[in-house]
Amino acid sequence: MTASTAATPRPHPLAAAARVVMLSLVAVLTMIATQDVGQLRWIALLAVAGLPAVLAHGHPVLGPLGRFAEVAILGMAASQVAAAATTASPIVGMGASAVLPYLAVPLTVVAVQRRSLEGAALLGVAAVSLVASGAITTTASGPQLERLGYLVVCAQWLILAGLGLYAANTLQRIMQARGETKPQPYAEATRLLTQLRSVARQLPGATLDPGGISEHLLEELRTVARADRAAVLSGSGGGRLVVLAQMGVDRVDWETTLDADSAIADAWASQQPQTAHRSQARSHTGREVSALVVPLVAGVRTIGLVTLEADVANAYPLSVVARVTALTRPAALRLEAALLFDEVRSLATNEERQRLAREIHDGVAQELVMVGYGIDNALATLPDGAAETAEELRVLRGEVTRVITELRLSLFELRSEVDRHGGLAAAIAEYARTVCASAGLRLHLSIDDSSARLPAATEAELLRIAQEAITNARKHSGADNMWVTCAVDPPYAQIEVSDDGQGIADQRPDGRYGLAIMAERAERIRGRLEISPRHPNGTTVAVVLGTSPRRDNVRDSVTASEGE
Repeated sequence: MTASTAATPRPHPLAAAARVVMLSLVAVLTMIATQDVGQLRWIALLAVAGLPAVLAHGHPVLGPLGRFAEVAILGMAASQVAAAATTASPIVGMGASAVLPYLAVPLTVVAVQRRSLEGAALLGVAAVSLVASGAITTTASGPQLERLGYLVVCAQWLILAGLGLYAANTLQRIMQARGETKPQPYAEATRLLTQLRSVARQLPGATLDPGGISEHLLEELRTVARADRAAVLSGSGGGRLVVLAQMGVDRVDWETTLDADSAIADAWASQQPQTAHRSQARSHTGREVSALVVPLVAGVRTIGLVTLEADVANAYPLSVVARVTALTRPAALRLEAALLFDEVRSLATNEERQRLAREIHDGVAQELVMVGYGIDNALATLPDGAAETAEELRVLRGEVTRVITELRLSLFELRSEVDRHGGLAAAIAEYARTVCASAGLRLHLSIDDSSARLPAATEAELLRIAQEAITNARKHSGADNMWVTCAVDPPYAQIEVSDDGQGIADQRPDGRYGLAIMAERAERIRGRLEISPRHPNGTTVAVVLGTSPRRDNVRDSVTASEGE
């Protein structure tokens, strides 16, 4: 097949079908109006004129030329058929309506192809052709153009064709506008993320940290209302709240369930400030206090709560409530932006970790397994007397096995996440058990967990810090025992990983790459990384978030120790 043959456009099936149907209809109407078979010559001419528009509909010259030929012949046919039908019609000139319906065919084609200028030109050519043909076509009573019936029919069909063309073009513009205002998901995501980056850089302090925003709000509220204890809580899904920040001498175990009988649950549901005469802690002492719970509402959605408590009666009259809500209204929008940013960052991070895990599993890990099989085959086929070569291959096979084990642990680390129901302590415990079991380390695990939860982004960062510390101890310490301690009392948390290995000479966070990564993660969640020697030998790596709470009958905790 030659290039020219391959480039020949194929007939458009819809255009061809429309012309065949309309030509048949017009032929029948012509016969009914004129009772003259000879008038079908105009139908044949219309069919011939429409061939270029059908066979070369996409051609820049032949397609339009065929359509212009159709409307020109249609104008001549209308006057001739009208003259032939004069004797059969009670109104002179009405025979033109037998062929003029065909005008819809070329106009519909150009409307579908979004050729509005060509459509207007076709209407103009049709009008000129009808007038010229009507002027030169005469009957026994005079020129066809002087017949009222002919003029009415021509005007009627030209107006209908013009309105149809205008309606089609308007519909095309509306559909195109809707398509432009509804961009593809990735284009929309790129636009929104670009805007978020620009806005984030213009924020005071360039921060989108929920904890920092919450602490700043509590400091502002202390200037307008008494607060011996205060906290900012946000929703975490599952009908529970997480503590973003709190202040006070004693750390409070705030009620974080939304189905409890508390002012916190009422304020969340009603989106209105609530006052109470008892503490909003789960383990309150029963003494009378003043409590104020103000919802943080952004738009129509409750995104968090501010809880204030004072050890005096009637500490929150309406005037104080008004001053507090005046500060919380703008803070709600700031906090919502920070929480959304945290969620987007967590989603992007988790997706990238899963992608890396898939690539490692499907790429390097599989290739190393094949290398191991190749070494095994080489060992099996070695001739007798090649003891030295066999030993080198066995050493190489052991190294490949070690690397595969490291890759599997890396995959486990990449895929490990904080379960929505299990919590941070459970995730750290699972990772520590898996790593210590694979390395032959004895694990001493201590968990002091709270039923309250940290923000999801904070839990994710603490898990990564714990994973890095456990991995470093396994790889570099040469230890026999590992101690992992996890204490969570939102917004406070402390995680310690200790070993009885050889220790590290440089205990600064910037001394090693892994330690630098842990320090950066701790700083991101406004925590601190502490590295110290363990006596008599070994190293302790700890990450601390917030200040140490007083735990005297404040909450129920779960403590577990194990040796593995």
